[in-house]
Amino acid sequence: MVALTLPDGQVRQYYAAVSGADVAADIGPGLAKAALAIRVNGDLWDLSRDLGDDADIAIVTAKDEDAVVLDLLRHDAAHVLAEAAKELYPDIQVTIGPAISDGFYYDFSRDEPFTPEDLEAMEARMHEIVDRNEEVTREVWDRDAAIELFKSMGEHYKAEIISEIPGDEPITLYRQGEFIDLCRGPHLPSTGKLGHAFKLTKLAGAYWRGDARNEMLQRVYGTAWRNEKELKAYLHRLEEAERRDHRRLGREMDLFHFQEEAAGMAFWHPKGWTLYRTVEAYMRRTLEAAGYVEVKTPQLVDRMLWEASGHWEKFRENMYTSESEERIFALKPMNCPCHVQIFNQGVKSYRELPLRMAEFGSCHRYEPSGSLHGLMRVRGFVQDDAHIFCTEDQINSETKQFCELLTGIYRDFGFEEVQARFSDRPEVRAGTDETWDKAEGALRNAVEEAGIDYTLNPGDGAFYGPKLDFELTDAIGRQWQCGTLQVDFVLPERLDAEYTGEDGARHRPVMLHRAILGSFERFIGILVEQYAGGFPLWLAPTQVAVTTITHDGDAFASEVAERLKVAGLRVVLDTSAEKINYKVRLHSHAKVPAIIAVGKREAEDGSVSIRRLGSKEQQSLALDEAVARLSDEARAPGT
Repeated sequence: MVALTLPDGQVRQYYAAVSGADVAADIGPGLAKAALAIRVNGDLWDLSRDLGDDADIAIVTAKDEDAVVLDLLRHDAAHVLAEAAKELYPDIQVTIGPAISDGFYYDFSRDEPFTPEDLEAMEARMHEIVDRNEEVTREVWDRDAAIELFKSMGEHYKAEIISEIPGDEPITLYRQGEFIDLCRGPHLPSTGKLGHAFKLTKLAGAYWRGDARNEMLQRVYGTAWRNEKELKAYLHRLEEAERRDHRRLGREMDLFHFQEEAAGMAFWHPKGWTLYRTVEAYMRRTLEAAGYVEVKTPQLVDRMLWEASGHWEKFRENMYTSESEERIFALKPMNCPCHVQIFNQGVKSYRELPLRMAEFGSCHRYEPSGSLHGLMRVRGFVQDDAHIFCTEDQINSETKQFCELLTGIYRDFGFEEVQARFSDRPEVRAGTDETWDKAEGALRNAVEEAGIDYTLNPGDGAFYGPKLDFELTDAIGRQWQCGTLQVDFVLPERLDAEYTGEDGARHRPVMLHRAILGSFERFIGILVEQYAGGFPLWLAPTQVAVTTITHDGDAFASEVAERLKVAGLRVVLDTSAEKINYKVRLHSHAKVPAIIAVGKREAEDGSVSIRRLGSKEQQSLALDEAVARLSDEARAPGT
């Protein structure tokens, strides 16, 4: 007798082993038609697998939680793509094809490069395979037999993968039509269950096993969703992401560029540097108001400090080094050990705590060239970094104050939705389990007292302590991890930081590592994409363009520009001979938020016509009123 317990507590009993499909059919024809997979004691199984033991089960349908269903669909889409590719190009080898965030990919070995036309052909064949509704079946094979099977098919990559699977793991193959593939599963019961809400999106190169010493493969990316509505929404988000791409806008708006001579390090142009300095000035004012003191520490530091802090052991492969006078130095990848050196100068009293020490620190980290991505992934960057030296009793109040500071700053930059993730101890870490218990408990208590909702992210803490990461949501729904708060009992111990307590004895401070923007480079990249380059007036590199309709307005236009500059606005004056429509298009393309047009009539009555970016309407105002309104609007938050 097999007893299967459903989520509502109902128990169904069977005299012999039954499959998930049998159970779904037993419950009702509607569920049998909708069923995609089955959960067995929390694990996802194919519907066709036999249930021979008592278990807690749940039938999975397209209405269940998105992540599970979408992973299933995308996993199957990858297999359908591989089947389509083998039918169209029999000589290729298939390697691996997982589900990924928002889609899937499959890597192929083929002598000829794929073309966009090949992409269209593979997608069309995928639709045919879905229409065939081929049954997908799971088979358990002997290891040697499976290796020989794939070798006989010319699939040497698959044979290599099988030979490296640990001996205690079963070798499972999945067959659909004439196609067979190595896979752990689970899969949909048939290709027809995939539906037609998928699309192949792009081609790329990828080294076998991610190793540049191996063969370059061809990667085909795609996306799959539960229905056409979701697919269209996703494709629209892709179009929006392309329209907002900070790399393209950076070129078009003349903000910054990158080049191979300094890979992963931005060359800031005048307009981009103006934006950078505007963000930096805002952060400096805000931190000073919140009780932070600003410091500056060296960029090149002897390896002895990095060894003492533990970074040399844990972070060495990401550090740039230099040798001089038989000493090895490293460009700092972070600021924290240097901040402890400042704390250690002189005797600190408990009365001086909390000490909030901030630095816009220039840091360098080695990132593989293939991972570099405009401002989002760089090798040289400036952290909006700070370290709070405090007592254990001050952790809660400092956490609450930091969370309020962070959410206020995000709001000022236009981000209203913020989520937090709590990450506990990683496998590779410094400090004892007792220290980690204390640090995790302290941060968890502080977060809960601050009233911050969070989700758990097990095993992803920093090597010296647990952390709370903050993700903001941008205008098109993407999430970006920027801010962080980390509780560290380890580094003060390793670097011998002390303060004199109220009892006259020496104590170790707690060190709270925290950042809000993360890095100026990445955050500015996020800002460019958040606003698609159309910044609010206070952030815009050029805030107002003063243009002339005819040369009769040149003198008055110069006066208008000067008045605006005296009021503190960033202004460009355009008295060129071009027609006014051309000037408006030119400055609109440059994302100038306000364009003022003046001609003979405006010069005579002392007025200006203002057109806002993205609007065809004009507003006529007296010059004094226009200056007052624009200068008030351009005032940065907190000023």
